[in-house]
Amino acid sequence: MHELSHQFLKELLLTPSPSGYEQPIQNVVRSWAGRYADEVRTDRHGNVIAVLNPSGKPRVMLAGHCDQLGLMVQYIDDKGFLYVQPIGGWDMQILLGQRLTVWTRTGGIPAVVARRAPHLLTNEDKNKVPQFQDIWVDIGAKDGDEARQVVRIGDPITCTLHYGELRNNLAFAAGMDDKVGLWTVMETLRLLHDRRLDAAVYCVSTVQEEIGLRGATTSAYGIQPTVGIAVDVTHATDTPNNDKKQVGECSVGKGPALTRGPNINPKVFERLEQAAQSLGIPYQIKGYPRGTGTDANVMQLSRDGVATGLIGIPNRYMHSPVEVVSLDDLDAAARLLAEFCAAIRSDMDWTP
Repeated sequence: MHELSHQFLKELLLTPSPSGYEQPIQNVVRSWAGRYADEVRTDRHGNVIAVLNPSGKPRVMLAGHCDQLGLMVQYIDDKGFLYVQPIGGWDMQILLGQRLTVWTRTGGIPAVVARRAPHLLTNEDKNKVPQFQDIWVDIGAKDGDEARQVVRIGDPITCTLHYGELRNNLAFAAGMDDKVGLWTVMETLRLLHDRRLDAAVYCVSTVQEEIGLRGATTSAYGIQPTVGIAVDVTHATDTPNNDKKQVGECSVGKGPALTRGPNINPKVFERLEQAAQSLGIPYQIKGYPRGTGTDANVMQLSRDGVATGLIGIPNRYMHSPVEVVSLDDLDAAARLLAEFCAAIRSDMDWTP
């Protein structure tokens, strides 16, 4: 991986961005995009839009969402413990016992999330998954007054952010979903920086995907693209106990996954596949028989319709603090996407 691009990926993963609280990571994105784009702007929703060749035709929108799972402080009791509600879709059994950071006006505060020790639980409690009202976040405050001096209702919380690498060029972190998709879109911007383009390419860091695909809805409406490609993570099924007859086959390290199905314009899929083949990039194919749970879903339905595609980055342990991806898959996805965009001509017909 390109050295500066690798540093950019790490910076994304070490910057907090719970849905609705994406301002810190968007500062990182704007700094990167400003080096390579002809225009960089931020809309009223908070989406960052970096444009190459703004007068070109057609308009092509590339979207990766910058938001990650989080928690929100809902209540502080008189003992100084914080009670929280989820931002996005947590697995409670994974969340318990994690190290956290509460993001306050003055910076991050270390915290842990817990419930009673197993020795103190009834047999009934041991055998059920706790609800959010059954757990609490501990910042070490001596009482509620101390806690309320540093933490406000509505403050966001993330798992303690980290980045690590495994064997065979695999990396793990919280928030790979979908900071790797965001990275791919912004790396595509870098790769296209000096290439001839017919199309106007809009590289968008979308917000609030985890709570309803909200940023892609507003940014696609404003951009009015002809073609839209979302880049998001997809479930790798190369770990134990997956039923591939139901969820398909997808492996980390074997290339990005190109999606087929009703959410995908057939000509977009074909041209993405052609781009991969022309560069000799390994790729995988995933079928999705309905609208996907990604930005591609709302992009396709924007205004009078967008010719939409979806590139998936194979991801193990999605929505956990230890999501695992292949750095090789990221590189391949960005190169594929850049080749796709560079090959677009103004007279191409995207009608299925």
